Amino acid sequence: MKKLVAIAVAIALSSAAFAAPETYVIQNSHTYPRFEYSHFGYSTQVSRFDKTSGTIVMDRAAKTGSVDVVIDAKSVNTGLPLFNEHIQAEELFDTAKFPAITFKSHKLKFDGDKLTGVEGELTIKGVTKPVALTVTSFHCMPHPMLKKDACGANATAKIKRSEFNVSKHVPYVSDDVTLFIPVEAIKE
Repeated sequence: MKKLVAIAVAIALSSAAFAAPETYVIQNSHTYPRFEYSHFGYSTQVSRFDKTSGTIVMDRAAKTGSVDVVIDAKSVNTGLPLFNEHIQAEELFDTAKFPAITFKSHKLKFDGDKLTGVEGELTIKGVTKPVALTVTSFHCMPHPMLKKDACGANATAKIKRSEFNVSKHVPYVSDDVTLFIPVEAIKE
């Protein structure tokens, strides 16, 4: 009987050493994915999306997790309503047919305890391609106002828009697009 109790205690103590996966809900009010591209070589244009949702699941001890993000493509914000409509048109995002842009990860990369990358599948306009995000900053702590645990990160990636069937005006308007994804999420 003592041996059985000792085994039970050992199992309980060893499982306590492993953290369970934690789920964080992306906060739309602090998550505005941006994209930038060269406009005829004159300037670098920057636009963003105003509506983003999703979850981040992380087991920091096991260095595993997942990221599931949905961007409302109709929320594109160029700073000019007429240009927002142009970008939503069939020859570009075609938001009438493809209202969402999604990213689903299959691997989180860590350097020690620091999250440094997320590998997954980006879907734009019904086309899915592998994309690796480089995490340039990552920070978790209790949120001072919400009194819940929170995590935030900044990530970047480079894609070719022609690979996602969004190639109108290439090469005059750059095929290369840089994505910047600032994200904040609150623990459920």
